[in-house]
Parts: sequence; C-alpha cells; structure tokens
Amino acid sequence: MIIVPLGVASATPTAVRHLPSVALWREGDVHLFDCGENAQMRMLQAGLKRSKIENILISHFDVDHFSGLIGLLSTLQLQRREKPITIAGPKGIKQYVEWNIEFAKINLNFEIKFVEVEEDFESERVVDQEEYYIEARPLNHTSFCIGYRFQEKDRPGKVDAEKAESLGITEDEQYKALKAGDDVELEDGTIIKSYDIVGHPRPGDSFAYITDTRYCPNAVKLAMNTNILYHEATFSESLAEKAAETGHSTSADAARVANEAQTKLLVIAHFSARYTNPFVLLREARAKFFPAWLATELRPIYTNPAQEKGIVKQRVYIKEVDDKGGSKGGPRKKSRDKGDKKRFRKRKGSSDRKSRSRDDSSRRRKRRPDNQGHRKSKDDNNDQGSSRPPKHITPRTPFDNFDRF
Repeated sequence: MIIVPLGVASATPTAVRHLPSVALWREGDVHLFDCGENAQMRMLQAGLKRSKIENILISHFDVDHFSGLIGLLSTLQLQRREKPITIAGPKGIKQYVEWNIEFAKINLNFEIKFVEVEEDFESERVVDQEEYYIEARPLNHTSFCIGYRFQEKDRPGKVDAEKAESLGITEDEQYKALKAGDDVELEDGTIIKSYDIVGHPRPGDSFAYITDTRYCPNAVKLAMNTNILYHEATFSESLAEKAAETGHSTSADAARVANEAQTKLLVIAHFSARYTNPFVLLREARAKFFPAWLATELRPIYTNPAQEKGIVKQRVYIKEVDDKGGSKGGPRKKSRDKGDKKRFRKRKGSSDRKSRSRDDSSRRRKRRPDNQGHRKSKDDNNDQGSSRPPKHITPRTPFDNFDRF
C-alpha cells in the first residue's frame, strides 16, 4: 500500500500547494480520497495512471475537496474507459455529477456506481471487496463531513509446504482449501486439519483519511491501530480558537487522535496558506506524538518500503521561486536587469594596496574621539534604516484573505 499526497493546501491553492486530494495505490489499483482542482494532473506528475482508479471517496461539499471531479470523469471518458467506477460521498453527490455530465453533454461509456451517505448515519462500509473494505464515519465540521478508513482484510497464514507434503497433500486444490481454512480429506480417509498446516492469519494494512473536522471520537475510531493516519492540521495551537470556530483541527489535535488511536505513523496535511513554513506545525505535532511526518506533494509514503519502493516514481518537482529569480532550496539564477551593476573580479596588485590603505585610514578615524562627545545609539541606527525587525517565520502574503479559512 502506497500513499501519495496530491494536494495539501487548505481552501485555496498556493504557488506550490494544490487543493486536497490523496491517492492510495494497492496492487496496481488507485483509490482517490477527495478530488480537488488539478488532482488528475497531479496524478500524472506523481506517476499514477488515472485509468487505474477504482474508487473516489469525497469527504464533503466544500468546493476545494471536489472541484476536480468532473474534469477527471471527462478525461476517463476521453480515454475510452469501460470499467465501472465507484463514487462515494454525502447525499447529493449523484445529483451533482449527473447534472454536470448532462450539462456538458458528456456521453459516458462506463458506469458510475454511486454510494450516498445520509447525515444521520453512524458507520457504513461504502466499499466492500474480497480483499479490502472502506469504512465511513461522520466527523465534526461546520457542514456534513465524512472520514474514511481503508482496511485490507486479514490474509491467510503461510502454508507449511514441507509438512503438507509429508502428510500427503499434493494437489493445488488441496492447498487452496487448506489456505482458505477448510479441512481436506485424503483418499485413504485421513482428514488434514487446516490449522495444522496453515499459520496464523496476517492482519492487513490500514489507512485513515481524516480531514476538515474538530477533534471527535469518530476520528479515533477510524484511525484505531492504522499503519498510516492522514490527518488535517490546518492551524497551529496558537490559533486553536479559530480552528474550533471554522471546524478544523490544529496540529496538536492531530497528535491527540494519533495517540488515542495508537497509529503507527501520523502524516499531517491540509495547511492554511498563512503557514509558508509548515515545519511550525510539524514541531507541535511531534511534541505530542512520534513518528509524525509532513505530507509532501507527490512524495510516496510506503507501508512496506522494502517491497514497494520504486513502484511509484515522481515525474516532476515543484520549487518555490523567490523574488530575486532564485529557487528556495536550490542555486539562484543569475539575472541582469538594465539597472543591475556588472560585477568584475578584483585584480591583484595596486587595487589591493589601495583597499588596504583605505582600511587603515578608516581604523585611525575610528580611534579618534568624537568632537561633539556624542555616542551613536541604536535609535540612530534604526532612523538610518540600518536594522530591521526580525521577519516572522510564517508571514502572511498580501493577496490572501485569511479570515476565509
């Protein structure tokens, strides 16, 4: 099982963060949790095939969580998809999809199986397959919101082939029956018990997707003993009141759920645009739970790195470019505008001697007492603009209205 964050932004995208969406890869199939704007493009960039999508799970009807759905379905139609697809979400998702498909005059060649969930439900398996199921529970947001748990069903234990052969088991059908938990009768009437040959069942991997919610017991139930808990951390603890007001979680809330659910790994995401440095949120989460990671777009998270590493390969890398033409975390590009001064290498010889003589004269001037007996103060320096107040680690950008999220 491989988890690939496609978008980790909250409410509005930024230059380097996209709207919420998470892809779960398992045995070649893809399960999409939320489908924010540009989710299908992010799948391409992550190295995931859109044709492999089996299920799309929508958490709620805030636009940032489903705005990419119709475009994705249109692309699947253009790719001549024929295999059915399941879309689960709050009641109304069927009406929304069908109205948009009809309005755009898209004639789908594949069937959409809708699973709609009523607001007053307690728990429901929205998808139930032979090897896995997806459980849904209501969360605590300002509007009806659903959290999901992807759970692999327990796998049969390993067969002791040598012992089975010594007892007379030779046919493949007999092995399959024993592995399924059935006893096998040999030709001479001997009954071979399954538990004598097959080891204990192996628990399946699990993943919980919890977003847009205040702390609530259902979040803990969905995340109980999971391999990976993907939990929103929209705000830091200093904005706990705003988080409660808007129906979101802080990084400390995410850590609390991880502790109570005893998950193996906490991954926080859904960051407000005010946090240009999300490590502020990670530091708070790790203070209360470890291991905790930041969700990084297109960077895979493995449940079994030894076997899964390299299956999903990222195709692009996005870097934030600063106002000087450089990229954060990498070398800056050299650019010359009309007003820039050309830089030349200093020559050895006379120029060096001249610079040393200027330095000596400046040192002598510093030793002389001030004629007026006035000593410069810090206020004088501030008046001249020589020092600036320290820049906050997560400054607000001038083009966002942060009261909206």
